[in-house]
Amino acid sequence: MTGIHSTALVDPAAQLGSSVSVGPYTVIGPHVRIGAGTTIGAHCVIEGHTTIGRDNRIFQFNSLGAIPQDKKYAGEPCELVIGDRNTVREFCTFNIGSPGDSGVTRVGNDNWIMAYVHLAHDCDVGSHTIFANNSQLAGHVSVGDWVILGGFTVVHQFVRLGAHSMTAMCTLLFADLPPFVMSQGQPAAARSMNFEGLRRRGFSADRIAAVKGMHKALYREDLTLEQARARIATLTVQHPEAETDVQMMLGFLEATSPQRGIVR
Repeated sequence: MTGIHSTALVDPAAQLGSSVSVGPYTVIGPHVRIGAGTTIGAHCVIEGHTTIGRDNRIFQFNSLGAIPQDKKYAGEPCELVIGDRNTVREFCTFNIGSPGDSGVTRVGNDNWIMAYVHLAHDCDVGSHTIFANNSQLAGHVSVGDWVILGGFTVVHQFVRLGAHSMTAMCTLLFADLPPFVMSQGQPAAARSMNFEGLRRRGFSADRIAAVKGMHKALYREDLTLEQARARIATLTVQHPEAETDVQMMLGFLEATSPQRGIVR
């Protein structure tokens, strides 16, 4: 059974799954779909074409599915899609997409999103991420799986963050952050690789050795990006277990635009 507080305003056209809980004074619009087991706190506004999956916990005072902060937006039916088992703390703002891109702002599964986080239009967030308080993403940002953003991290539009990367508190990203890289500063600079995080996720010694080789090629040998890519491609000979990791890094670097570059 759904549990909707008597003061909540839920449009009759909204689709709420079984065991959804809606707190006091929350407003839910007609194009919203919420999966079973999700709880919505008090004083939230969920609007637009928003789909929320199963077993999410959305705390009080959140705004999800509002129109993008884009002057070109003219009412097109763009979307916000949130997966399963996410935690969204207080005062977060997730906007729908825009017609100038995919039209969808997307959040994956099992993310831990702390207070005052902003996801602008057309952001694509993977799974198992952690966004600390006041992390701010401009439009069209792509965030890979297992990324950790330190508090007050700010990400410029169209920037990509590779899987397992990490930022320190108050980091400002203007360039793409490759997989595994830990960064800090304004603007961000690479500091190391996220070795401890990889160990906690079960990476073998061979895979971590390959990540160390990537770090050396990108940041320790004074190579051009093209030279570093060639060096990284050879790592699977010595570290066959890291084939997937190497290919992920090479794919990320290949997709980096020369104008934006990577954090170095």
